[in-house]
Amino acid sequence: MSLRDRQRAETRLAVQTHAIRLFTDVGYDATTVADVAAAAGVSAMTVYRHFPTKEDLVLYDEYDPVTASAVAAAPTGPLPARIGHALSETAAHGSSAEKAFLLARLRLMISVPALRARHLDSQYATADAIVAALGCSPDEEFRVRATAMACLGAAHVALLQWAETDGEANLAGLIRETLTSVFGD
Repeated sequence: MSLRDRQRAETRLAVQTHAIRLFTDVGYDATTVADVAAAAGVSAMTVYRHFPTKEDLVLYDEYDPVTASAVAAAPTGPLPARIGHALSETAAHGSSAEKAFLLARLRLMISVPALRARHLDSQYATADAIVAALGCSPDEEFRVRATAMACLGAAHVALLQWAETDGEANLAGLIRETLTSVFGD
C-alpha cells in the first residue's frame, strides 16, 4: 500500500470513528456531517469524499472483498459451506477494538430505521462481490446470488444475537450455528 493510500485509509477510519462516537453519544439524526467533519478535524468535503452519504459513515467496511476472496479461494464443495466458512472466518478475525467498533456500528444499524434499510443494500453488494469473485456464468448467477443472500441473511441473524449479548458471544460460532440451522451440516 502506498503512502497516499495509507493516509486515505487512516483519514477514512478517523472520520468514521468520530462519526460512530457522535452518532452513539448525540444520536444519528441529531448529528450532521458538518458535526462529524468538525470532530475529525477535516472539511465536510473530505467526509463526503470518503463517505458519499451519511449512512455510509456507519455502513462502510472492507468486509466484502475479504469475504468474496475467501469464498473464491475456498476448496470446492457445496456453495453454502464455502460462503458460510468465509463469513465465519471473516468474523473470527479482528482485534477486540475492531470487534467493539463493529458492535457500535451494528447497534446503530439495528436502532436507526434509515440504516436498517440501507443495510439490505450492503447485503446485495456483498452478494454481488461473491458472484463476481466466483466468475459466474449467467446460468449460475441466480443460484449463487440466492445462496449468498440466504447465507448473508443467516449471518445477519447471528449478528443480531451477538449484539444482544453485547459482543460477548463467539460471533464466528453464532454464524456457523445459524448457517447450520438453515442448511444443515
